[in-house]
Amino acid sequence: MNSPSDDHQHQREQIGKRVGDKEARKLRARRHHNSVWFGLGMFGVIGWSVAVPMLIGIIAGVWIDTNWPSRFSWTMMLLLIGVVLGCLNAWHWINRERQIIEEEDKNDDE
Repeated sequence: MNSPSDDHQHQREQIGKRVGDKEARKLRARRHHNSVWFGLGMFGVIGWSVAVPMLIGIIAGVWIDTNWPSRFSWTMMLLLIGVVLGCLNAWHWINRERQIIEEEDKNDDE
């Protein structure tokens, strides 16, 4: 049976380990990504990765609608296709960054 002092020592070690792990993650984040600026940059990349295909779809749709009028709105269809492609593109960027972070965490744990 453990004595109360052993339990307290074990609790202190667990707390120390958790605090150490948290600080290591913060230092790793600062070393690889300048927190606020990195976050704003990622918002920019993700925003443009959605906006550019959407704008290309709108431009192409307006051009098709003015040159070959039909009962379907090519502008709307290509806008929706652009949004879908942009969201897939943004998902790709986010997934790639997540994989990089997981790789770094795995390498740091070893």
